[in-house]
Amino acid sequence: MFATALRYGAVSGAIVIAVIILGIMLAGGQGHGHALSSQWLGYLVMIVALSMIFLAIRDYRNKKLGGVIKFMPAFGLGLLVAAAAGVAYVIGWEIYLAATNYTFMETYVAQSIETKRAAGVSAAELEAYAAQLDQIKEAYRNPLFRLPMTFAEIFPVGLLIALISAAILRNPRVLPARAH
Repeated sequence: MFATALRYGAVSGAIVIAVIILGIMLAGGQGHGHALSSQWLGYLVMIVALSMIFLAIRDYRNKKLGGVIKFMPAFGLGLLVAAAAGVAYVIGWEIYLAATNYTFMETYVAQSIETKRAAGVSAAELEAYAAQLDQIKEAYRNPLFRLPMTFAEIFPVGLLIALISAAILRNPRVLPARAH
């Protein structure tokens, strides 16, 4: 079960981080308002890549358990895959940050403030917003804040997909093993 979780989780996390970094690079950076660097695209990529959880549970059920799995073991496997994907995602994101000299947050904050300014918020609102972002930027420099925060971006999506996958795949008639 653990090998299955590592294999599918590593692939899933690698797909998510590769597509998100590619999107940021093609958009010319984070926060430029480009669709390729949007949070919506990022979460869509996570959902598609984390569908590997479904495949991992189905593969394990059909190849190791003779085509039958109960909800809790299936959910547990799904959580392991989601955790492995989260760790792969964090590692990939840290490599990206190091390769770009940790400029991500500076760029993100500057673009976010510019977006608010362009939206026509008052000077007081803009100042309060900038102060809030400066606090987050400062906290982001600390790996003990940044690493769990990065993990928390992807893991809840994986948790949801693990729940749905376990509920579906506990039914042995859903995508049964093929007879050879």
